[in-house]
Amino acid sequence: MFTSLKKPSADHTPTPGPFGRFYLQELINSGGMADIWLATDERHKPYALRRMHERLRFSFMARRRFVRGAEILSRIGDHENIVGYVEHGKIKGQLYLLMDYVEASNLKELYSQHDPVLLENVAQILLDMAAGLEHMHDNGYMHLDYKPENVLVTRNAKVRLVDFDLAEPIPEKPRKATKKNPGTPAYMAPEQLRGEPISHPVDMFAYGVAAYELLTNQKPFPGDTPGEILAKQLDRSGFVTPRQYNADMPLALEKVILRCLERDPSRRYPFIGMMFRELQAALYV
Repeated sequence: MFTSLKKPSADHTPTPGPFGRFYLQELINSGGMADIWLATDERHKPYALRRMHERLRFSFMARRRFVRGAEILSRIGDHENIVGYVEHGKIKGQLYLLMDYVEASNLKELYSQHDPVLLENVAQILLDMAAGLEHMHDNGYMHLDYKPENVLVTRNAKVRLVDFDLAEPIPEKPRKATKKNPGTPAYMAPEQLRGEPISHPVDMFAYGVAAYELLTNQKPFPGDTPGEILAKQLDRSGFVTPRQYNADMPLALEKVILRCLERDPSRRYPFIGMMFRELQAALYV
């Protein structure tokens, strides 16, 4: 189950019912662009059906992002740490994406609740988070919105990476960020926040922020605005290392996270695979 990140507002209360050849059984997630439903087909097989909000029907940018995310998910290929793609298209003009249904909560919810599934499986979760991102990069795409809300964890600690609306092909050389710079500032690399050319190392920075947060329940660069966050990323005088919050963390694991969080993208790992191997060694896996 894609558990709810955002409750529907009073003026947006979608109800269960038929949608093409599917039946929408239960609303399980409502975000800014789309709702995600537990849906069943004529054989009563369950799926997660992501349906774009009706109010965005005539938003060219929203439609383009939704379709691009669905197409990228379809091209990435099957992987145990990425949500499974089934199909995408339109029903009566409404865009939808059909995915495998998994019972899971997002990572942010789990660590805010100090859920035992994290405490008991943190090493494997960190590795699976990296493995999903590595598969995506190996297939030529960068996520560009990697954050705990987009990492689902099942009750048996299986990880699924979701939400590819902002994903893009990895460029041959860093390309200029878009003016609107979509994404979540707390997980953006300095070059993203400054509007400088970006490439796949931005995902590595976001992974470092998410891993830091998972292990400490704190953000490495707290701030209420993109400017405040960027200032702390650039001036590390007040930076708190993860082991200062969590002394039980292996030193080798801290080194992996700190390399992901380097200000200069050239000082991060050149490939996720290299980071993954060092992560395995740090976690004795």
